[in-house]
Amino acid sequence: MDFLHTALQQLEQENLYRRLVDYTPQDAVHADIEDRQYLMMAANNYLGLTHHPAVRQAAAAASLTYGTGSGGSRLTTGNHLFYRQLELQLAAFKGTEAALVFNTGYMANVGTISALAEQGDVIFSDELNHASIIDGCRLSRAKAVVYGHSNMDQLASLLTNTPCSGRRFIITDGVFSMDGDIARLADIVQLAQKANAFVMVDDAHATGVIGPGGRGTAAHFGLEGQVHISMGTLSKSLGSEGGYVAGSQLLIDYLVNKARSFIFSTALAPATVAAALAALNHLSAKPDMVEKLAANAQYLRTELNMAGFDTCGSTTAIVPVLVGDAALTVEFARLLRDEGILVSAIRPPTVPVGSSRLRITVSAAHSQVELTEASKAICTIGRRLGVI
Repeated sequence: MDFLHTALQQLEQENLYRRLVDYTPQDAVHADIEDRQYLMMAANNYLGLTHHPAVRQAAAAASLTYGTGSGGSRLTTGNHLFYRQLELQLAAFKGTEAALVFNTGYMANVGTISALAEQGDVIFSDELNHASIIDGCRLSRAKAVVYGHSNMDQLASLLTNTPCSGRRFIITDGVFSMDGDIARLADIVQLAQKANAFVMVDDAHATGVIGPGGRGTAAHFGLEGQVHISMGTLSKSLGSEGGYVAGSQLLIDYLVNKARSFIFSTALAPATVAAALAALNHLSAKPDMVEKLAANAQYLRTELNMAGFDTCGSTTAIVPVLVGDAALTVEFARLLRDEGILVSAIRPPTVPVGSSRLRITVSAAHSQVELTEASKAICTIGRRLGVI
Protein backbone atom coordinates (compact mmCIF):
# COMPACT_ATOMS: atom_id res chain seq x y z
CA MET A 1 0.00 0.00 0.00
CA ASP A 2 2.62 2.47 -1.12
CA PHE A 3 -0.02 5.12 -1.81
CA LEU A 4 -0.48 5.53 1.94
CA HIS A 5 3.21 6.29 2.40
CA THR A 6 3.08 8.82 -0.44
CA ALA A 7 0.05 10.54 1.04
CA LEU A 8 1.66 10.79 4.47
CA GLN A 9 4.85 12.14 2.99
CA GLN A 10 2.83 14.84 1.26
CA LEU A 11 1.23 15.80 4.58
CA GLU A 12 4.67 16.01 6.18
CA GLN A 13 5.93 18.31 3.44
CA GLU A 14 2.93 20.60 3.86
CA ASN A 15 3.24 20.69 7.68
CA LEU A 16 -0.18 19.05 7.95
CA TYR A 17 0.86 15.71 9.47
CA ARG A 18 -0.80 14.91 12.81
CA ARG A 19 0.61 12.82 15.65
CA LEU A 20 -0.99 11.49 18.79
CA VAL A 21 0.55 12.80 22.00
CA ASP A 22 0.22 10.78 25.21
CA TYR A 23 -0.47 12.80 28.34
CA THR A 24 -1.75 12.23 31.86
CA PRO A 25 -4.37 14.68 33.15
CA GLN A 26 -3.69 15.85 36.70
CA ASP A 27 -6.72 18.08 37.11
CA ALA A 28 -9.01 20.13 34.87
CA VAL A 29 -6.25 22.41 33.55
CA HIS A 30 -2.96 20.60 34.14
CA ALA A 31 -1.46 17.54 32.47
CA ASP A 32 1.83 15.64 32.63
CA ILE A 33 3.87 14.63 29.59
CA GLU A 34 7.01 12.60 30.29
CA ASP A 35 7.11 13.70 33.94
CA ARG A 36 6.72 17.41 33.20
CA GLN A 37 3.58 19.35 34.11
CA TYR A 38 1.91 21.57 31.53
CA LEU A 39 -0.86 24.15 31.62
CA MET A 40 -3.66 22.76 29.48
CA MET A 41 -5.14 25.36 27.14
CA ALA A 42 -6.18 22.99 24.36
CA ALA A 43 -9.10 21.14 25.97
CA ASN A 44 -12.84 21.79 25.72
CA ASN A 45 -13.23 21.30 29.47
CA TYR A 46 -14.84 24.72 29.72
CA LEU A 47 -16.17 24.46 33.28
CA GLY A 48 -13.50 22.13 34.64
CA LEU A 49 -16.09 19.52 35.58
CA THR A 50 -14.08 16.47 34.51
CA HIS A 51 -12.40 16.58 37.91
CA HIS A 52 -15.22 17.89 40.07
CA PRO A 53 -15.66 15.57 43.09
CA ALA A 54 -19.42 15.14 42.59
CA VAL A 55 -18.97 14.19 38.93
CA ARG A 56 -16.18 11.73 39.65
CA GLN A 57 -18.07 10.19 42.56
CA ALA A 58 -21.20 9.74 40.42
CA ALA A 59 -19.20 7.95 37.72
CA ALA A 60 -17.40 5.74 40.22
CA ALA A 61 -20.59 4.81 42.06
CA ALA A 62 -22.39 3.95 38.84
CA SER A 63 -19.54 1.75 37.65
CA LEU A 64 -19.29 -0.09 40.96
CA THR A 65 -23.06 -0.63 41.13
CA TYR A 66 -23.98 -1.29 37.49
CA GLY A 67 -20.76 -2.46 35.85
CA THR A 68 -18.52 -1.00 33.19
CA GLY A 69 -20.62 -1.48 30.05
CA SER A 70 -24.20 -0.96 28.93
CA GLY A 71 -24.67 -4.37 27.35
CA GLY A 72 -26.20 -3.32 24.07
CA SER A 73 -27.89 -0.62 22.05
CA ARG A 74 -30.55 1.47 23.74
CA LEU A 75 -33.33 -0.20 21.75
CA THR A 76 -32.23 -3.66 22.85
CA THR A 77 -30.63 -3.96 26.29
CA GLY A 78 -28.68 -0.78 26.98
CA ASN A 79 -31.31 1.76 28.02
CA HIS A 80 -30.26 2.29 31.63
CA LEU A 81 -32.55 4.33 33.90
CA PHE A 82 -29.89 7.04 34.05
CA TYR A 83 -30.66 7.86 30.42
CA ARG A 84 -34.23 8.76 31.30
CA GLN A 85 -33.09 11.00 34.13
CA LEU A 86 -30.46 12.73 32.01
CA GLU A 87 -32.80 13.32 29.09
CA LEU A 88 -35.47 14.80 31.33
CA GLN A 89 -32.86 17.12 32.85
CA LEU A 90 -31.50 18.10 29.43
CA ALA A 91 -34.97 18.91 28.15
CA ALA A 92 -35.65 21.07 31.20
CA PHE A 93 -32.25 22.75 30.80
CA LYS A 94 -32.93 23.55 27.14
CA GLY A 95 -36.60 24.41 27.65
CA THR A 96 -37.87 21.72 25.27
CA GLU A 97 -40.37 18.90 25.51
CA ALA A 98 -37.81 16.12 25.23
CA ALA A 99 -34.19 15.20 24.55
CA LEU A 100 -32.26 12.21 23.25
CA VAL A 101 -28.69 11.21 24.14
CA PHE A 102 -26.32 9.89 21.47
CA ASN A 103 -22.87 8.36 21.96
CA THR A 104 -21.04 11.41 20.60
CA GLY A 105 -21.83 14.87 19.35
CA TYR A 106 -20.64 13.77 15.91
CA MET A 107 -23.16 10.93 15.94
CA ALA A 108 -25.92 13.27 17.11
CA ASN A 109 -25.38 15.57 14.13
CA VAL A 110 -24.83 12.88 11.53
CA GLY A 111 -27.76 10.79 12.74
CA THR A 112 -30.19 13.67 13.10
CA ILE A 113 -29.46 15.42 9.81
CA SER A 114 -29.43 12.23 7.75
CA ALA A 115 -32.69 11.09 9.37
CA LEU A 116 -34.57 14.35 8.85
CA ALA A 117 -33.41 15.61 5.45
CA GLU A 118 -34.70 13.70 2.44
CA GLN A 119 -34.57 13.87 -1.32
CA GLY A 120 -36.13 17.10 -2.51
CA ASP A 121 -35.18 18.95 0.68
CA VAL A 122 -32.56 21.69 0.82
CA ILE A 123 -30.14 22.29 3.69
CA PHE A 124 -28.63 25.77 4.06
CA SER A 125 -25.36 25.43 5.96
CA ASP A 126 -22.86 28.01 7.21
CA GLU A 127 -19.48 27.55 5.55
CA LEU A 128 -17.72 27.27 8.93
CA ASN A 129 -20.03 24.62 10.36
CA HIS A 130 -18.43 21.66 12.11
CA ALA A 131 -17.38 18.60 10.09
CA SER A 132 -20.16 16.54 11.69
CA ILE A 133 -22.76 18.86 10.15
CA ILE A 134 -21.03 18.69 6.78
CA ASP A 135 -20.94 14.90 6.94
CA GLY A 136 -24.57 14.75 8.04
CA CYS A 137 -25.51 16.80 4.99
CA ARG A 138 -23.51 14.46 2.76
CA LEU A 139 -25.19 11.38 4.20
CA SER A 140 -28.66 12.82 3.78
CA ARG A 141 -30.36 12.76 0.41
CA ALA A 142 -30.99 16.49 0.51
CA LYS A 143 -29.25 19.19 -1.50
CA ALA A 144 -26.73 21.13 0.60
CA VAL A 145 -26.28 24.83 -0.11
CA VAL A 146 -23.43 26.61 1.69
CA TYR A 147 -23.67 30.29 2.58
CA GLY A 148 -20.78 32.55 3.54
CA HIS A 149 -19.96 32.63 7.21
CA SER A 150 -22.73 34.53 9.03
CA ASN A 151 -23.62 36.24 5.72
CA MET A 152 -27.29 36.90 6.26
CA ASP A 153 -27.78 38.74 2.99
CA GLN A 154 -26.50 35.74 1.08
CA LEU A 155 -28.60 33.36 3.16
CA ALA A 156 -31.71 35.43 2.46
CA SER A 157 -30.97 35.39 -1.26
CA LEU A 158 -30.34 31.65 -1.30
CA LEU A 159 -33.56 30.95 0.60
CA THR A 160 -35.47 32.94 -1.98
CA ASN A 161 -33.75 31.72 -5.13
CA THR A 162 -32.88 28.06 -4.47
CA PRO A 163 -35.50 25.71 -5.96
CA CYS A 164 -36.91 23.35 -3.34
CA SER A 165 -39.64 20.76 -3.83
CA GLY A 166 -39.48 19.63 -0.21
CA ARG A 167 -38.52 21.17 3.11
CA ARG A 168 -35.90 23.77 3.94
CA PHE A 169 -33.47 23.43 6.84
CA ILE A 170 -31.05 26.07 8.10
CA ILE A 171 -28.25 24.51 10.12
CA THR A 172 -25.61 26.45 11.99
CA ASP A 173 -23.09 26.14 14.78
CA GLY A 174 -24.13 28.23 17.75
CA VAL A 175 -20.54 28.98 18.72
CA PHE A 176 -18.13 28.31 15.86
CA SER A 177 -15.46 25.91 17.00
CA MET A 178 -12.43 27.48 15.32
CA ASP A 179 -13.26 31.21 15.46
CA GLY A 180 -15.13 31.37 18.77
CA ASP A 181 -17.79 33.74 17.41
CA ILE A 182 -21.54 33.33 17.81
CA ALA A 183 -24.05 32.68 15.03
CA ARG A 184 -26.45 35.48 14.15
CA LEU A 185 -29.32 33.37 15.38
CA ALA A 186 -31.90 36.15 15.68
CA ASP A 187 -31.47 36.92 11.97
CA ILE A 188 -31.50 33.23 11.08
CA VAL A 189 -34.75 32.63 12.93
CA GLN A 190 -36.35 35.64 11.27
CA LEU A 191 -35.30 34.45 7.81
CA ALA A 192 -36.45 30.91 8.60
CA GLN A 193 -39.90 32.11 9.59
CA LYS A 194 -40.26 34.00 6.31
CA ALA A 195 -39.07 31.00 4.29
CA ASN A 196 -40.98 28.38 6.30
CA ALA A 197 -37.67 26.68 7.12
CA PHE A 198 -36.65 24.54 10.08
CA VAL A 199 -33.72 25.73 12.22
CA MET A 200 -31.11 23.42 13.74
CA VAL A 201 -28.39 24.78 16.03
CA ASP A 202 -25.26 22.91 17.07
CA ASP A 203 -24.62 24.05 20.64
CA ALA A 204 -21.58 21.83 21.25
CA HIS A 205 -19.43 24.84 22.16
CA ALA A 206 -22.32 26.91 23.52
CA THR A 207 -23.74 24.57 26.16
CA GLY A 208 -22.38 25.74 29.50
CA VAL A 209 -20.66 28.65 27.78
CA ILE A 210 -23.23 31.25 26.65
CA GLY A 211 -26.79 32.13 27.55
CA PRO A 212 -28.26 32.47 31.04
CA GLY A 213 -26.96 29.57 33.12
CA GLY A 214 -25.08 28.27 30.06
CA ARG A 215 -28.28 27.17 28.33
CA GLY A 216 -26.88 27.92 24.89
CA THR A 217 -27.40 30.05 21.82
CA ALA A 218 -31.20 30.28 21.76
CA ALA A 219 -31.21 31.37 25.40
CA HIS A 220 -28.40 33.83 24.67
CA PHE A 221 -30.66 35.61 22.16
CA GLY A 222 -33.92 35.08 24.06
CA LEU A 223 -35.17 32.72 21.36
CA GLU A 224 -36.23 29.73 23.45
CA GLY A 225 -38.96 27.81 21.66
CA GLN A 226 -38.01 29.22 18.25
CA VAL A 227 -35.29 26.70 17.37
CA HIS A 228 -36.71 23.42 16.12
CA ILE A 229 -33.66 21.22 16.73
CA SER A 230 -30.98 21.92 19.33
CA MET A 231 -27.94 19.68 19.44
CA GLY A 232 -25.22 19.70 22.08
CA THR A 233 -22.51 17.61 23.68
CA LEU A 234 -21.83 16.13 27.09
CA SER A 235 -18.09 16.00 26.44
CA LYS A 236 -17.18 19.67 26.79
CA SER A 237 -18.75 21.80 29.52
CA LEU A 238 -20.47 18.78 31.04
CA GLY A 239 -17.24 16.88 31.60
CA SER A 240 -18.34 13.49 30.31
CA GLU A 241 -18.90 11.92 26.89
CA GLY A 242 -21.75 11.88 24.40
CA GLY A 243 -24.09 14.19 22.55
CA TYR A 244 -27.76 15.07 22.67
CA VAL A 245 -30.60 16.49 20.62
CA ALA A 246 -33.39 18.50 22.26
CA GLY A 247 -36.71 19.48 20.73
CA SER A 248 -40.32 18.42 20.54
CA GLN A 249 -41.45 14.99 21.72
CA LEU A 250 -42.46 14.27 18.13
CA LEU A 251 -38.90 14.99 16.94
CA ILE A 252 -37.36 12.75 19.57
CA ASP A 253 -39.75 9.89 18.85
CA TYR A 254 -38.88 10.16 15.18
CA LEU A 255 -35.11 10.09 15.86
CA VAL A 256 -35.46 7.02 18.09
CA ASN A 257 -36.94 5.23 15.10
CA LYS A 258 -34.92 6.75 12.26
CA ALA A 259 -31.47 7.99 13.40
CA ARG A 260 -29.10 5.19 12.40
CA SER A 261 -26.22 6.38 14.58
CA PHE A 262 -28.57 6.05 17.56
CA ILE A 263 -30.22 2.77 16.60
CA PHE A 264 -27.12 0.77 15.69
CA SER A 265 -24.68 1.78 18.44
CA THR A 266 -24.00 0.18 21.79
CA ALA A 267 -25.18 2.59 24.48
CA LEU A 268 -22.87 4.64 26.67
CA ALA A 269 -21.84 3.01 29.94
CA PRO A 270 -23.85 3.88 33.08
CA ALA A 271 -20.81 5.66 34.58
CA THR A 272 -20.60 8.00 31.60
CA VAL A 273 -24.26 8.93 31.76
CA ALA A 274 -24.15 9.32 35.54
CA ALA A 275 -21.19 11.70 35.22
CA ALA A 276 -23.04 13.85 32.67
CA LEU A 277 -26.11 13.95 34.89
CA ALA A 278 -24.07 15.00 37.92
CA ALA A 279 -22.31 17.71 35.88
CA LEU A 280 -25.60 19.06 34.53
CA ASN A 281 -27.07 19.16 38.03
CA HIS A 282 -23.97 20.98 39.30
CA LEU A 283 -24.16 23.53 36.49
CA SER A 284 -27.84 24.13 37.19
CA ALA A 285 -27.05 24.72 40.87
CA LYS A 286 -23.96 26.88 40.19
CA PRO A 287 -24.71 29.04 37.12
CA ASP A 288 -22.05 31.53 38.23
CA MET A 289 -19.52 29.10 36.74
CA VAL A 290 -20.57 30.40 33.33
CA GLU A 291 -19.84 33.98 34.41
CA LYS A 292 -16.38 32.94 35.67
CA LEU A 293 -15.65 31.28 32.32
CA ALA A 294 -16.75 34.37 30.40
CA ALA A 295 -14.59 36.62 32.60
CA ASN A 296 -11.54 34.39 32.14
CA ALA A 297 -11.97 34.31 28.37
CA GLN A 298 -12.48 38.05 28.15
CA TYR A 299 -9.37 38.68 30.23
CA LEU A 300 -7.13 36.56 27.99
CA ARG A 301 -8.70 37.88 24.79
CA THR A 302 -8.21 41.48 25.88
CA GLU A 303 -4.56 40.86 26.72
CA LEU A 304 -3.92 39.28 23.33
CA ASN A 305 -5.84 41.90 21.40
CA MET A 306 -3.94 44.68 23.14
CA ALA A 307 -0.69 43.00 22.10
CA GLY A 308 -1.82 43.09 18.48
CA PHE A 309 -2.99 39.52 17.85
CA ASP A 310 -5.96 38.82 15.58
CA THR A 311 -8.42 36.72 17.60
CA CYS A 312 -10.85 36.30 14.70
CA GLY A 313 -13.78 38.09 16.31
CA SER A 314 -14.03 35.60 19.16
CA THR A 315 -16.44 36.44 21.97
CA THR A 316 -16.47 33.08 23.78
CA ALA A 317 -14.14 30.64 25.54
CA ILE A 318 -12.47 29.74 22.24
CA VAL A 319 -9.71 32.31 21.66
CA PRO A 320 -7.93 31.79 18.34
CA VAL A 321 -4.65 33.47 17.50
CA LEU A 322 -4.42 33.85 13.74
CA VAL A 323 -0.96 33.01 12.35
CA GLY A 324 -1.61 32.19 8.70
CA ASP A 325 1.23 29.88 7.73
CA ALA A 326 0.89 26.22 8.79
CA ALA A 327 4.59 25.67 9.52
CA LEU A 328 4.79 28.85 11.58
CA THR A 329 1.72 27.80 13.53
CA VAL A 330 3.28 24.44 14.38
CA GLU A 331 6.46 26.18 15.50
CA PHE A 332 4.47 28.62 17.64
CA ALA A 333 2.72 25.74 19.41
CA ARG A 334 6.03 23.89 19.87
CA LEU A 335 7.68 26.90 21.49
CA LEU A 336 4.72 27.34 23.83
CA ARG A 337 5.02 23.69 24.79
CA ASP A 338 8.67 24.34 25.64
CA GLU A 339 7.33 27.00 28.02
CA GLY A 340 4.96 24.50 29.62
CA ILE A 341 1.77 25.53 27.82
CA LEU A 342 -0.30 23.17 25.65
CA VAL A 343 -2.29 24.77 22.82
CA SER A 344 -3.60 23.36 19.53
CA ALA A 345 -2.01 24.20 16.19
CA ILE A 346 -4.98 24.24 13.82
CA ARG A 347 -4.19 23.80 10.13
CA PRO A 348 -5.99 22.86 6.89
CA PRO A 349 -8.27 21.11 6.23
CA THR A 350 -9.77 22.09 9.59
CA VAL A 351 -9.44 25.74 8.56
CA PRO A 352 -8.93 27.27 5.09
CA VAL A 353 -5.44 27.49 3.63
CA GLY A 354 -3.70 30.62 4.87
CA SER A 355 -5.71 30.81 8.09
CA SER A 356 -3.81 28.43 10.36
CA ARG A 357 -4.02 29.49 13.96
CA LEU A 358 -3.44 28.61 17.56
CA ARG A 359 -6.73 27.54 19.10
CA ILE A 360 -6.62 28.48 22.76
CA THR A 361 -9.44 27.29 24.97
CA VAL A 362 -10.14 28.85 28.34
CA SER A 363 -11.67 27.12 31.35
CA ALA A 364 -13.45 28.44 34.40
CA ALA A 365 -10.85 26.40 36.29
CA HIS A 366 -7.95 28.55 35.05
CA SER A 367 -6.65 31.08 37.56
CA GLN A 368 -5.93 34.65 36.47
CA VAL A 369 -2.28 34.08 37.36
CA GLU A 370 -2.17 31.17 34.90
CA LEU A 371 -3.90 33.21 32.20
CA THR A 372 -1.46 36.08 32.74
CA GLU A 373 1.53 33.76 32.46
CA ALA A 374 0.08 32.20 29.31
CA SER A 375 -0.58 35.61 27.78
CA LYS A 376 2.99 36.75 28.46
CA ALA A 377 4.43 33.61 26.87
CA ILE A 378 2.18 33.91 23.80
CA CYS A 379 3.14 37.56 23.35
CA THR A 380 6.85 36.93 23.79
CA ILE A 381 6.91 34.08 21.28
CA GLY A 382 4.54 35.89 18.91
CA ARG A 383 6.97 38.83 18.72
CA ARG A 384 9.94 36.51 18.25
CA LEU A 385 8.22 34.79 15.32
CA GLY A 386 6.96 38.04 13.80
CA VAL A 387 3.27 37.18 14.26
CA ILE A 388 2.79 40.55 15.97
